[in-house]
Amino acid sequence: MTIAKLARTSCSVSRSLSVLGERWTLLIIRDALSGMTKFEAFRESLGLGADVLADRLATLVDFGILEKRSYQEPGSRARCEYHLTDAGRQLHVVIGGLQLWGDANLPWPSGPSTERLDRRTGKPVRVAFVDEGGRQLPEEKIDVVHHSGYPNRT
Repeated sequence: MTIAKLARTSCSVSRSLSVLGERWTLLIIRDALSGMTKFEAFRESLGLGADVLADRLATLVDFGILEKRSYQEPGSRARCEYHLTDAGRQLHVVIGGLQLWGDANLPWPSGPSTERLDRRTGKPVRVAFVDEGGRQLPEEKIDVVHHSGYPNRT
């Protein structure tokens, strides 16, 4: 299914995957959340070809997750950096959730390679469902309710 077709569904998960589901895309966002902005830095970090990286970056720019900013180092031609937008920064919780799931279900022998820490206390944080009053809810207390726009494939 093409990105254009997925993007025309009422299912927000399908629409999100139409942008984020391509191979390497979430790793680009992971690196951007760590402060990476330059094409060559992404390329070196991920070890992928320039054509694939350019395609993924263009998609992320087109969908408002990254924005391009021009810069020029002395003696070099003008280039573009890629900075997270507000929509891109909102994906921090998605990347954090994937990391926590991977650490719990696909653990690395030497332990997690990354931690997310509270800047004030230095203590680890994790992704959770929180109600409007700020109360954390366990997964078994969450109901998923489908509304009239939910895609019914029966």
